[in-house]
Amino acid sequence: MPVAHVKAGSAAGKRKAIRIGPARRIAEELRAQNERFSAAVENMSHGLCMFDAEERMIICNRNYIDLFRLDAKVMKPGIRFFDILQHSVDIGIASQSAAELYAVRKPYIDGAKPSTYEETLADGRIIVISHRPLASGGWVSIYEDVTVQRRAEEDLKEQHRRFDAALANMSQGLLMYDADGKMIVRNQRFLELYKVAAADFPFGTTHRDALERLLELGIYTKLDVDSEVGKTEACLQAGKMHSTYRYLSDGRTFLVVRQPMGGGWVVTFDDVTERRRTEERMTHLALHDTLTNLPNRSMFRERLDQALSEAKGAPLAIFSLDLDRFKAVNDTFGHPAGDWLLKCVAGRLQRCLRSEKDVVARFGGDEFAIIQSNIKGTADAEKLAKRIIEVIGRPYRDKGREMHVGVSLGIALYPADGQDADTLLTNADMALYRGKSEGRNIYRFFEPGMDAMVRERRALEADLEAALPRREFELDYQPILDIASGDIVGAEALMRWRSPSRGRVSPEDFIAAAEETGLIVQLGDWALRKACGVAVGWPQEMRMAVNVSAAQIKSGGFARSVVSALAFSGLPASRLELEITETVMMDESDTVLRTLGHLRGLGIRIALDDFGTGYSSLGYLRRFPVDKIKIDRSFIRDLDRRETAAIVRTVIGLGAELGITVTAEGVETEEQLDMLRKAGCGEAQGYLIGVPAKASEMTRLLRSQAQLRRSG
Repeated sequence: MPVAHVKAGSAAGKRKAIRIGPARRIAEELRAQNERFSAAVENMSHGLCMFDAEERMIICNRNYIDLFRLDAKVMKPGIRFFDILQHSVDIGIASQSAAELYAVRKPYIDGAKPSTYEETLADGRIIVISHRPLASGGWVSIYEDVTVQRRAEEDLKEQHRRFDAALANMSQGLLMYDADGKMIVRNQRFLELYKVAAADFPFGTTHRDALERLLELGIYTKLDVDSEVGKTEACLQAGKMHSTYRYLSDGRTFLVVRQPMGGGWVVTFDDVTERRRTEERMTHLALHDTLTNLPNRSMFRERLDQALSEAKGAPLAIFSLDLDRFKAVNDTFGHPAGDWLLKCVAGRLQRCLRSEKDVVARFGGDEFAIIQSNIKGTADAEKLAKRIIEVIGRPYRDKGREMHVGVSLGIALYPADGQDADTLLTNADMALYRGKSEGRNIYRFFEPGMDAMVRERRALEADLEAALPRREFELDYQPILDIASGDIVGAEALMRWRSPSRGRVSPEDFIAAAEETGLIVQLGDWALRKACGVAVGWPQEMRMAVNVSAAQIKSGGFARSVVSALAFSGLPASRLELEITETVMMDESDTVLRTLGHLRGLGIRIALDDFGTGYSSLGYLRRFPVDKIKIDRSFIRDLDRRETAAIVRTVIGLGAELGITVTAEGVETEEQLDMLRKAGCGEAQGYLIGVPAKASEMTRLLRSQAQLRRSG
């Protein structure tokens, strides 16, 4: 009977109410508990499904249905577990058949132990299933979607893998320290670079410990540990990168870079030995002459500026140097020999210096410069200049050849001749020009007014270049006498420059300038054509002698120029005589020997001019046969001296033995001519025979001689 129908106050009713009340409370409590359970199950973040001993579903929550995307209408209590699996297959959420899925789960269902396993759904999601058996039979499963977590874990693993691969394959060594200054990362490359074992640098090592360990192992020889640790701390506090070079005891150089990172820092080690050597080589090349390895103009200027800033009024000497006769050596022996000679000169100049602060540099070509420090005055600079002239003037022997050059020097003194580098260098150059204009193997100190001389030399070179197209050059001809017959047998063509503004310019002035500027090749070609054109009108037995410079022969087209001049004028090759100096004979290059041999083969005569004033003349005669040797006028002038007369007789006798005509230059007196006649000299040339004259005057002289022959 329902509780509402029991009368109040009835004892029986009271007893019945007492019996019914607890059951209702239990039911209500059970209902409330079920509601709480259902609420708890429904509000779980994971899916849940419970099965009885007969594998029928007792309860599942919404998360379970949503997780597997099941149909709620199908998922009613009592549905068999296998049917749920089949349903998941039917809707395409399962990646296997129901039988295969059941076979996987059956061991967990039958097992008496809790277990956890994963299942990957067809859409790629990963579900972790926690299986818990019930005491009454059946089981309960908790389902968690760990797809995002697993992917994050895989991404982290991949990141670690990449990090490890990067550490293992990077060319740099790497150490990483945490915020406490303890080493937490160390790659294999670090160990390889420093050639150490992992045990030498265990994880947890501090920065200070690492530096001290490198010192203990002898890898670093000099290192201030306290200073380096302080620099690192300052770097971290400032939050800035810091880099430094480490010089190892085995000669290698490492670039060490410290970079703050997340409270700690990372250090990279890069072997930059070759890069540093390359940089040093590039820097060296930028500041040094590649041929001689001396400082170049740029470095010399830096050193001069430095010397002036440190001098504080103490005297310095600045030398400007230029080699004498180098161009002739370079032209005749060839550029390789010239380069070898320049290196020898550079070495000798270095050995002339006495102070470590002194500097010698090469500016290019045969130009050098010197800074002389710690001098007391002019006397010290003069002493060095004399030593340089003496040392540079010694013979240079290479491959059996002997070469000779001299040196001219211009000197400017600080502070008397200038307060800055530009002024001092300019004044030293002016002094050099003065020295070269006065001779060779000479030094000159700067003097006020020298700039006028420099301007004059530059003006001379400019006028000289314009003179040829303006037809300001002429040829004079000096007769050559056959001593035995008394007849004029030829003449030497001598170049003259008659400038409208300068008047008559001495050959000693303009020939040297023409050689230095390279204009001598054009002038020589002009003189050759002009002389051949004049000689063709002379008697057939008359020869024309033309001077040839080393630069002409080395120009490469000299033989063609000679042949062209002969062909254009119609002069027979046997009537042309080319006078060369010993600087030409000094060259044993194929070009010179082939050119001279070719010309001589055409019948052109080769004469060796100024014989006796150069070096190793007899050696030249042995190596290359010539048709004539001309004794220099300096020997003829001193014929009254016994020693000189003996030398002249020896040369004449040598010519007779070799079948070479000997011509004496500078004959000015009858006494000289008589001595030469008695000695057996073949020819004479000089003011006694005839002064240089114009072509018309030379033609009249030859006609007079012809008339005398006919009348005799």
